[in-house]
Amino acid sequence: MNALVLTDAGHRLLARFRRTRNTRDLDQSIMHLERASDLCPMHHPCRPAALFNLASAKFVKCQVNGTYLDLDIPISLFQDALALVPTGHPDRPTTQLHLAISLLSRFQIDADRDDPHDLDAVISLHYDALQCYDTVHAYRGQLLCNLGAMLVTRFQRRGNDQDLDDAVILLRDVLALHPVGHPDRSMSLNNLAAVLFTRFEHRGNAQDLDDAVMLHRDALALHPVGHPDRSMSLHNLANVLSTRFQHRGNAQDLDDAVMLHRDALALRLVSHPDRSTSLNDLAIVLSTRFEHRGNAQDLDDAVMLHKDVLALRPVGHLDRFMSLNNLANVLSTRFRHRGNDQDLDDAVMLHRDALALRPVGHPDRFMSLNNLADVLSTRFRHRGNDQDLDDAVMLHRDALALRPVGHPGWSMSLNNLATVLSTRFEHRGNDQDLDDAVMLHRDALALRPVGHPDRSMSLNNLANVLSTRFHHRGNDQDLDDAVMLHRDALALHPVGHPDRSSSLNNLANVLSTRLGHRGNDQDLDDAVKLHREALALHPVGHPDRSSSLNNLAHVLYTRFQHRGNDQDLDDAVMLHRDALALRPVGHPARPDTLNNLGGMLCTRFKRRRDREDLHESQENLRCALTLLTQHDPRLLTVHGSLAIVYMMFHQSGLNGTGEHIDSSAAAMHHLQAAANVVSGGLLPRLRASLRWVNKAHEHSHATELEAYATSMQLLDTYMSATASVSSRHDVMKDFPSTLAVDAASCALRSGNMCRAVELLEQGRTIIWTQMTRLRTPLDGLQDLGDHAVSLMKKFRHFSSLLNAPPTNHPEGTPRVNVEAEASRYRRLVEDWNRVVEEIRDIEGFSRFLLPPLFSDLQDAARDGPIVVLVASESSCDAIIIPHKQPPISIELRISLEKLQHLVVKLQRASQPQATPKPLMKALTELWDDVVRPVVDNLGGFAPPRSRIWWCPTGAFNFLPLHAAGAYRRGGQLLSKLYISSYTPSLTALIRARRSHDRSLPIPFVAIGQNHPAGHSFTLDFVEPELDLVQKLLPRPPTVSFTKITSVDATKSRALHALRDNTWLHFSCHGTQNLDEPFKSAFLMRDQPLSLLDISQMDLSRHEFAFLSACETAVGDVNTPDEVIHLAASLQFAGVQSVIGTLWSVNDSTVQRLVEAFYKNLCGDGIMDSKRAAQALHQAVQSLAGDENMPLDQRIVFMHIGI
Repeated sequence: MNALVLTDAGHRLLARFRRTRNTRDLDQSIMHLERASDLCPMHHPCRPAALFNLASAKFVKCQVNGTYLDLDIPISLFQDALALVPTGHPDRPTTQLHLAISLLSRFQIDADRDDPHDLDAVISLHYDALQCYDTVHAYRGQLLCNLGAMLVTRFQRRGNDQDLDDAVILLRDVLALHPVGHPDRSMSLNNLAAVLFTRFEHRGNAQDLDDAVMLHRDALALHPVGHPDRSMSLHNLANVLSTRFQHRGNAQDLDDAVMLHRDALALRLVSHPDRSTSLNDLAIVLSTRFEHRGNAQDLDDAVMLHKDVLALRPVGHLDRFMSLNNLANVLSTRFRHRGNDQDLDDAVMLHRDALALRPVGHPDRFMSLNNLADVLSTRFRHRGNDQDLDDAVMLHRDALALRPVGHPGWSMSLNNLATVLSTRFEHRGNDQDLDDAVMLHRDALALRPVGHPDRSMSLNNLANVLSTRFHHRGNDQDLDDAVMLHRDALALHPVGHPDRSSSLNNLANVLSTRLGHRGNDQDLDDAVKLHREALALHPVGHPDRSSSLNNLAHVLYTRFQHRGNDQDLDDAVMLHRDALALRPVGHPARPDTLNNLGGMLCTRFKRRRDREDLHESQENLRCALTLLTQHDPRLLTVHGSLAIVYMMFHQSGLNGTGEHIDSSAAAMHHLQAAANVVSGGLLPRLRASLRWVNKAHEHSHATELEAYATSMQLLDTYMSATASVSSRHDVMKDFPSTLAVDAASCALRSGNMCRAVELLEQGRTIIWTQMTRLRTPLDGLQDLGDHAVSLMKKFRHFSSLLNAPPTNHPEGTPRVNVEAEASRYRRLVEDWNRVVEEIRDIEGFSRFLLPPLFSDLQDAARDGPIVVLVASESSCDAIIIPHKQPPISIELRISLEKLQHLVVKLQRASQPQATPKPLMKALTELWDDVVRPVVDNLGGFAPPRSRIWWCPTGAFNFLPLHAAGAYRRGGQLLSKLYISSYTPSLTALIRARRSHDRSLPIPFVAIGQNHPAGHSFTLDFVEPELDLVQKLLPRPPTVSFTKITSVDATKSRALHALRDNTWLHFSCHGTQNLDEPFKSAFLMRDQPLSLLDISQMDLSRHEFAFLSACETAVGDVNTPDEVIHLAASLQFAGVQSVIGTLWSVNDSTVQRLVEAFYKNLCGDGIMDSKRAAQALHQAVQSLAGDENMPLDQRIVFMHIGI
């Protein structure tokens, strides 16, 4: 049988298949055509036709069987046929057309296919085929239609505007080929409307939107009642009208959209394949109508419809993801309006389920990440769970990473991440979050040029975050930029725009802020006018009316505070009452309105003394309190407001409604409650506790000590969430530096000296305390069973992870990496805290790592009394702590102001160029006002020439207490009476006394650097000093001596020497960094050996360090009670005994004092660090008679530790 016969048979069978749909005919047709193709080898003149025929039959089979993956076979055959048909051949156009159609089919079926060459090939083939069919050819309309669809597809993938414009032109041509009466006219109307709608969404041209509406109306007119395509036209027209409503706010468009969707749904019965689509779209438009009118039925109907949709899309359904997402969104909306926690939790669960359907690599994963992040942010604002907030940030970062630069959704992802970072800044106060939010909003705005439909959103968001930064830092430029941006946003929302009210409100708010900063009356009046206009756009029945009432009330209240016009205050109260009426019980914002109204009524009471106002204020705030769940972060604000009201009752002599209670006690109760609202966030709680401190102090209330203790505990916890030690120091600068000493002063006023000492120990040296907690030995758990041993191992594990130096992120590190590290650290802190709590449940460990009790702290005085000096605004006191007897307190004659002046005098007098007389005068004043009153009370605790320890606080940290004396003929000197040492805290001294096994030889290292990096000077006495130290030390086997100097004295070598030797002597240049004290350092040959480097080492087995460098025992003036200096860092790292310097020391002094010191310390061959204080004392005394040695050099060295 020849090829022609087989081909004819194949065609007949294919024709019969088209009539009968009998697949056996189709299979036989393909078999015949395959044999015909085999009989036409490569150069046979009929081969192109044979390939074309076989390709056509196989294409039909793919369509019939749904075996879309097999489309590659007919496509390949069509391509082979086309390659054999030269340009100009009469069969070429037909072959091009069929190849184009088959490629198009593959694109329509495999939507995820992303081969740009295939797409370009389809379009090119269509253009080529189009040239062969004139305007009257039957195929031309189909070609134009297909080509338009593919150009739209390419636009959606690549964003080339020309493709979109070409698609519009082509589809207009198609419509012209289908005049009124043509059977395909409705389809052409629909296709042109769809592409115009796409262009509107891209460019925002209102004419495209109006044309799309008109075309869909025309299409609907061609599908009268009973037409099988009527439901499709109803649905399409409804969607485009809904969009027009969102763009212009015409209520008729919205109502028409609802009606059309209802009609479409009525035509799509339960079994209709598009019923779920109609249910979904009706739910969306009802949700939109609810947001604009507030009809609760619309919202409930939307929820019900979305649930019906989800039921029609079970697990495995292609559109289940969309239904999960839509139902979650509408439940979130209902939560915002009614406050039902179940709706919120259901929304989170649904979004998590949706995300699970969008695994890594899925093109829509970013959408799920974004939606889940948004609902977690909402839940954070409602409950204050930090994990929800951190998860939201992480999810938005992941979403942004999936949208590379240039992606159409890039700007929206930037915006979303910026918004949640701004929220986190408000909760935690991390400046980096705020700056990142500003940067991200700027980037988003740059991607939304004039004409972009979302430009106004970016203008508004950037303005808001700049306003927040202004509140935080006070930069006028941020404030002016915010005003300008809000004005630009308002200009994009002319009268009639649905978002105009929002822009009016935002501009008004920032003008109010500028008024408060600059006092420009015009800003204030403009703000009032803008809020009134916004209210007019929210008439009775509008769901946002209550918000506008609230905003206008707020700005009128501001104007009242500025000008004192009672009418403004009355209007503000009235507006809040109206807002409250629109927020019935169950409305999530009702507690906010009750709080606002309560605050303004309290203000009006202050103004007019009408007790009804105060009683109503109290009642409103109590109601607000009852409406909030125990985990609602707003509890903190309401408790704070109630505290103000009760304080007002107390000051005015009135009682609360139906109460006979102590109003001041009630005020303190609410201040205390505010500080203990866990969901309120650490930073707001810390601020609330400080307000409690201030009020309790102001009214001398019994809770004052508890307020101090709470504030110090919250400060400790707040700081512990920060990995970087230097960051913790920066945090401390934002809070009162005198918190601990003020607490101690309060305890002293009440006669409770033991509590004063406990509070000082709790609230001072917080940074060092946090670091040493992680090195706490737990050997006592070893013999208490398997559970105790397991906890010990967990504690050591988490402590080692937390104690590791924080990751040093080089410049340019992706923020997501930094964020992940910070989140990991916070989780480690939580795990560590849980283990600590479990350890406290073990018998004998109930106070593990809790602030120590006085009974424990008193052990620090076992080798001699400790004198704690307290410097506060209230008084300056000394507390003498003996080992077994009760402590005594002495109120010193010096005031804080006079003490601060004395510090300045001593600093000036100790300068190298100063004469001896001012220093002697200042030291005499120190003796008279501070030290002698202490000495007068030491007789019963310390015999003459015994040891005493000074534990100074505040400004006392900067005084050479050991050198105090009456520097006049016959005057007493402290150094003649006692041997003075210092300790930064009692706990540090107790820890330094822990004994460790030691064996000979004692490893002693002397580290010297005479020519440090970056300095031109040379320290000539370094080498001779180290040689002298070696000469004075006992020989092996008592001491194993190592000397590291010159080029060998690098940072790395010094760190290794610190680790490997338990006795240390440094001879080098020391620097004090006043701005960043943890960067104070010993200068080595290559890099500085910083205080931070030392603090991160475990030197718990080390016995002694001599710091022969300048200013090694001088702390930071901004945080004096953190005692951040090089000598303290060595002691807190574990060194038992340290000698440091208070100011600059000259080489000749060092040489002579080092010689005298080591002779006294170990001249008899014994190495005992407990002898260091006496050895230093004797060395200084031996130099006292040398008139050639200045006084400031004789007293420059001090001893810290045992």
